[in-house]
Amino acid sequence: MIVVNTPTIEGRNLQMLSMVSGNTVQSKNAFKDIGAGFRNLVGGEVGSYTKMLAEARDVAVQRMISQAQSMGADAIVNVHFSSASIMEGAAEILAWGTAVKFC
Repeated sequence: MIVVNTPTIEGRNLQMLSMVSGNTVQSKNAFKDIGAGFRNLVGGEVGSYTKMLAEARDVAVQRMISQAQSMGADAIVNVHFSSASIMEGAAEILAWGTAVKFC
């Protein structure tokens, strides 16, 4: 499955199928939150949250791809991402784009 953030794929004619999306909400355990709180005091990257968001992004993309595959798509174009804090220590990642078939 080709997944791009551009509205077209060079050299391909595209038939638009539908918008597709995938999302997930993930959180870290209390011990990771305590460590993140200490990191917040001294500054710097909070590695456990960086890893959590990367994993969440991968899950959201895979769910979006699964939805596109179920409708027979060859690719997803114009892909975007959004994130939101759901509650302390939990974040939602949403991926969406347009499922297309090659003509």
